Amino acid sequence: MEYGCIGEKLTHSFSKEIHNLLFDYDYKIKEIPKGELDIFMTQRDFKAINVTIPYKQDVIPYLDFVSDTARQIGAVNTIVNRNGKLYGYNTDFAGMTALIDRQGIKIKDKTVLVLGSGGTSKTAVAVAKNLGAKCVIRVSRTAKEDCITYEDMYERFCDAQVIINTTPCGMYPNIIGESINIDRFNNLEAVVDAIYNPLCSNLVIKAQQKGINAIGGLYMLVAQAAIAAELFTDTKVSREKVDAVYNAIVKQKRNIVLVGMPSSGKTTIGKQLANELNMQFVDTDKEIEKVSGKTIPEIFAEFGESGFRDIESQVIVDVSAKQNTIIATGGGAILREQNVTLLKGNGKIYFVDRPIELLITTDDRPLSSNRDDLVKRYNERYDIYCNEADKKIINDGEINTVTTAIKEDFLK
Repeated sequence: MEYGCIGEKLTHSFSKEIHNLLFDYDYKIKEIPKGELDIFMTQRDFKAINVTIPYKQDVIPYLDFVSDTARQIGAVNTIVNRNGKLYGYNTDFAGMTALIDRQGIKIKDKTVLVLGSGGTSKTAVAVAKNLGAKCVIRVSRTAKEDCITYEDMYERFCDAQVIINTTPCGMYPNIIGESINIDRFNNLEAVVDAIYNPLCSNLVIKAQQKGINAIGGLYMLVAQAAIAAELFTDTKVSREKVDAVYNAIVKQKRNIVLVGMPSSGKTTIGKQLANELNMQFVDTDKEIEKVSGKTIPEIFAEFGESGFRDIESQVIVDVSAKQNTIIATGGGAILREQNVTLLKGNGKIYFVDRPIELLITTDDRPLSSNRDDLVKRYNERYDIYCNEADKKIINDGEINTVTTAIKEDFLK
């Protein structure tokens, strides 16, 4: 391997795609079991590598040189092999600083909570202190010399203004998790989550829904990769290049989520968009029938609406983790807040708003099988569709007009 990234589990990694957009070199992803790190590092059979969880601290004893920043933090995420000698750096520091700066988050004179006790948490502490934080507290599941517990955090620091999450809680494939209960913090101004898959974790989405300035870790990943690539190649990467790569990765990974009433055209629109944009297509109602082995009317007859919604929510957990996918949801999918939060993690939500006079009733939709029920559902849900969607698209004419409007907005 000449260039690449090492870690224990890397199925979620975007590093190869990012480096391939930055420079034209052969960049590989290499998973290394914990017992095999010594062999890999001793052999030194690489030109330059990135290092991720859980090896940012474990690689340090193998290095001939450690940069001042990496030594201060106690974590290395970039190693360059120069004539058989290994040079270690920490580009996460500059990457996280770039993320916070780009998002306009103010750290100076703030109380900052850093969630986690691994290598990235040390980076976050160093960044917060460098940006002038008044107080920086690390939080871990167990008390340590330099970490307090979550219980202690809730008792003493619910007035914190900034939270930086460096734990894997909420990271793919376990996207439903959250490291903290954000409702406990009344003075919170900003949330930074190092997680980049999903693009926005539950923590970030819930913070944004409360009007808090919150961002996931993808820009940090791209910015630190650019700095690592500079070390790999001795070639400067411009801020414009970093922004362009970030935007390209977002477009590659983001989903289009279609919500709206039954018969509003979500499935037809979704299939056409998938063909035009070369994306996958998923219909949550079809997935529900697949996993249950029953039709939707049969599920309602046997389990009622509550049972159907439970199955639907589980399906949404699975489909929300997908990327580069068009997701057509059932008419009532937005009725559960957790469904919306998950769908927003990797997706932009479009409300396909078809005028009520153009909606039709069919027997396979138990809650809107007659006109009176259809009108009732429409009136119950319309404001929810409008409030939860990122964009409303009117569907009262040609389907090509609708797909064009969604594409133009999604790709801008």
